[in-house]
Amino acid sequence: MKKVLIANRGEIARRVIRTLKRMNIATVAIYSDADRSAPHVMEADEAVYVGPSPSSESYLRQDVILQYCKDLNVDGIHPGYGFLSENADFARKVKDAGMKLIGPSPESMDVMGDKLSAKQAVKSYNVPLVPGVDSAITDVNEAIKIAEVVGYPILIKASAGGGGKGMRLVERSEDFIEQMRMAQNEARSSFGDDAVFIEKFVNKPRHIEIQVFADQHGNAVYLFERECSIQRRHQKVVEEAPSTILTPEMRQKMGESAVAVCKACNYEGAGTVEFLVDADLNFYFLEMNTRLQVEHPVTEEITGLDLVEWQIRVARGERLPKLQDELSIHGHAIEVRVYAEDTLNGFTPDIGTLKRYRIPSGNHVRVDDGFLEGMDIPIYYDPMIAKLVTWGPTREKAIERMLKAIDDYQISGIKTTLDFGKYVLKHDAFRSGNFDTNFVKHYFSDPKIMHTAMQEEQDALQHSVDQIWDSIQERHAKEYASREISSSWKNMRS
Repeated sequence: MKKVLIANRGEIARRVIRTLKRMNIATVAIYSDADRSAPHVMEADEAVYVGPSPSSESYLRQDVILQYCKDLNVDGIHPGYGFLSENADFARKVKDAGMKLIGPSPESMDVMGDKLSAKQAVKSYNVPLVPGVDSAITDVNEAIKIAEVVGYPILIKASAGGGGKGMRLVERSEDFIEQMRMAQNEARSSFGDDAVFIEKFVNKPRHIEIQVFADQHGNAVYLFERECSIQRRHQKVVEEAPSTILTPEMRQKMGESAVAVCKACNYEGAGTVEFLVDADLNFYFLEMNTRLQVEHPVTEEITGLDLVEWQIRVARGERLPKLQDELSIHGHAIEVRVYAEDTLNGFTPDIGTLKRYRIPSGNHVRVDDGFLEGMDIPIYYDPMIAKLVTWGPTREKAIERMLKAIDDYQISGIKTTLDFGKYVLKHDAFRSGNFDTNFVKHYFSDPKIMHTAMQEEQDALQHSVDQIWDSIQERHAKEYASREISSSWKNMRS
């Protein structure tokens, strides 16, 4: 593999380019109108234009991307995450064109890309499943009967869903029909498929995922877990590794279940098996993401591994660099996603120009970003600006470093989620490890809470500054008085 095209943009494109350059593999970037001057375009060895700013007219144009690959003699394509990363049809086209997609086979994507087929595939491997049905439902009357059997509260979920789309929590039978129709409408709009299924709602759920890797020689390992329970709109905002609630025994059980999921679909490459963990520490298979995750840096920080390098080595047909007994956890890592969002206004996306943009630095502080000062935040893509990651020998040290890094991160011109990240890391529930996916619902239902907390912190800081200033003035006054007395004594003697 001598040349790789990165079929993505922003921070993940830059992240992949860094590893490819270190491995002496030539890089090709693609870009839209909105990204003509983006850092990933400047950092690649070559860059090609794929169309106007909307992703449907640029980053999702499969045939255009494949033609560039042929013209430029590309050996492999790294899809990053989002866009085409879990598109089985694109994976087939890449294979038919004689190139290698740096990811799993289209067959694995087909199985795991549909939540119902994924459930059916892992059944025979004794992977724990959330109570519910594993077949598609379109008839409302049939769904009502199933919901009664499963028992409220229940979740209605889109079969082809992801990112929280097509998902509805129903706590009472009276609300079922309306929520069912809303879920189907959203699923149809987002995925072109209105099939849904029903699961029992897990009480006080933790969202914990296991990083897995498999090669073409039958080897599969788990690279431990990531805690992803701090979410808004069913999307993660703060992640950490390892989780505070997993014992070594539970970690092994979840890891072995995740490896079983790989075997259930003949998996190859990097993947993430997502689980829900209830209040009694029972865990249930949720889904498998057949790609590299946004939050992969925290796994890299606690294992000392380069997961993109592992992806490339597996794609080249090599065996996994390490087997299970060679893997271990070192320290603790935290990631805060920096979104261009107004947290005090329901996390609504914010657009504008990065008038000031200075990233933090220091030991064990990592920033994966896709922007430079003076650039505009486009409206066409996900509003994530960067991922801020810190590592420490303990969780407390990682949190301490993260709080300082947030303070050192300078962004003006747009609103971001940095203040929310700071609010989370200072909250007693997070510090104690006693939280779940309802953190925002329980502690952030009124954004004024954070505004008040921020104001109190600013007032405390100002009070400290005032105290220091008063102390300095008092010391200067004493020194001045001392000099006056000394001068008077000298005049008297003379």
